Amino acid sequence: METLANVLVGLVAALHVYILVLEMFLWTKKPGRGLHGFDPEMARATAPLAANQGLYNGFLAAGLVWGLIAADPTGFRAQVFFLGCVVIAGVYGAATANRRILFAQALPGAVALAAVLIAR
Repeated sequence: METLANVLVGLVAALHVYILVLEMFLWTKKPGRGLHGFDPEMARATAPLAANQGLYNGFLAAGLVWGLIAADPTGFRAQVFFLGCVVIAGVYGAATANRRILFAQALPGAVALAAVLIAR
């Protein structure tokens, strides 16, 4: 079960690196604009906000990677903390921005968190 939990944590970290790239570097290009259906003008206007969001997603990914490589109890605690942050951010994003975030971010984070807690 520990291996499965580690794989799920790694996948959530990779998801947040992908979101970082979309929001920080591809926001004004087709892949980034397609995320929210923005036209080029709206994408340019919101690019600084998206880059800020992307940076936060990078911090979540970094925390999850730290949790994977740190020895316990630090690794376990870091995984629980950062997965909790992912779930909370996903629920908040779904409530305030787009309901898809619940399934794209909060659900994978919750599944990984459950796996980490069960593996403990």
